[in-house]
Amino acid sequence: MASSSLEDLYLQMNMKISNIKKLLLLRDIGEDHSRKPVLRKIQNEVIFVHDLLNKMESQFKQQEKLKDALKELQKAAGRDQKEAQHLFEHIPRYLPKPPKSCSVVPTVIHKDQTKAEEPKSEKKPAKEKKPIKEAALITTEEFESVPLYMKGRITYDQINAVVQEINKAVVGKYRILYQPLKSLNSQLRSLYHRFIEEETKDTKGVFFIVEDDIKEFTQLKLDKRFQSILSILRHCQRVREIRGSGLIRYAIC
Repeated sequence: MASSSLEDLYLQMNMKISNIKKLLLLRDIGEDHSRKPVLRKIQNEVIFVHDLLNKMESQFKQQEKLKDALKELQKAAGRDQKEAQHLFEHIPRYLPKPPKSCSVVPTVIHKDQTKAEEPKSEKKPAKEKKPIKEAALITTEEFESVPLYMKGRITYDQINAVVQEINKAVVGKYRILYQPLKSLNSQLRSLYHRFIEEETKDTKGVFFIVEDDIKEFTQLKLDKRFQSILSILRHCQRVREIRGSGLIRYAIC
């Protein structure tokens, strides 16, 4: 719409300029008082052309604004595309599974049925499993928020790999603690007693592990990179330290 109106103004201006050129050829008639109306017509045409030029300038400014707006839209689309590509390339390998849905089947009592049939053999209720708290994986947004001096060359996947190994150690430890002591062999009993000795009043109700648990249940190397990743996990509030009795306990937040 704007381009068509601009083209119309351009054609009108050319036509008026052409008319002015023709009229200027007759400017010598200005000496003749009887020809003064022609000069007035030239003046009017010049004024009209001036107005057309003002309109064209306004149209050009609008076109410039539209062009700038399109450039901003293009930049925004480019940023969105890069962000979408980054999210696509950094989809976590292990996503939390959706909770299993359970459906309740209503009991239908027929008119001729006065009592529900008693089961022939009642099964003992299954023991309720005690939950074990695990650390959540780091999101890409959290990874981007970690200061560069903390990350260094550590990658997003390396951090979440350590999170999974820490969770493995936590689950391995508390599965042993949740078992009856009589059901454990001598090796597991030794671990059980160590776990109990490492607990303090500050660890009540807290899921934690120590370096010996990491060595026992995982293949992680407790090197400088591991310590750097622990700093990142503390920054992202996945673990916290509880110190005491010469031990560093890594508690799950």
